[in-house]
Amino acid sequence: MSDTSQRPAFGSAIYYRDPRAALAWLEKAFGFTTQFVVTTPDGKVCHSEMRFEDGYIMVCGEWPGMPSTSPAAVGGKNTQSVHVQLGRGLDAHCERARAAGATIVREPEDQFYGDRVYAACDPEGHVWSFGETVRQVSREEAEQASGLKINGWI
Repeated sequence: MSDTSQRPAFGSAIYYRDPRAALAWLEKAFGFTTQFVVTTPDGKVCHSEMRFEDGYIMVCGEWPGMPSTSPAAVGGKNTQSVHVQLGRGLDAHCERARAAGATIVREPEDQFYGDRVYAACDPEGHVWSFGETVRQVSREEAEQASGLKINGWI
């Protein structure tokens, strides 16, 4: 098994009706790498972990006593979104996802805070956003460009 003590401080658990298919799709579309997979005696995936750069996600199936709602199970409704910050190559990443069948719900676009961002839905309807910092922006510049008041800008 992989060294799970090397996990980042935060990770997200995402539930799928078909976690095995999700693992393959997330690898193909977004470039995630499967770290490990836990299966039930009858071969169903109940838990797994995938890495992407210095982050990780848990891809889970139905498990007694745990929330196990995929948007596909609730009429496509989403209650959360996972954001992944890329070091570079956002537009190529978007095209890779599109070629793998992702539904691009926000095309790549520069944002007032200095990032370029796109968003996509996976086959079960989970929303994923991806960003890449393309320029450094001061709080004052971001406020002026957006018309918003920003507190806590570092």
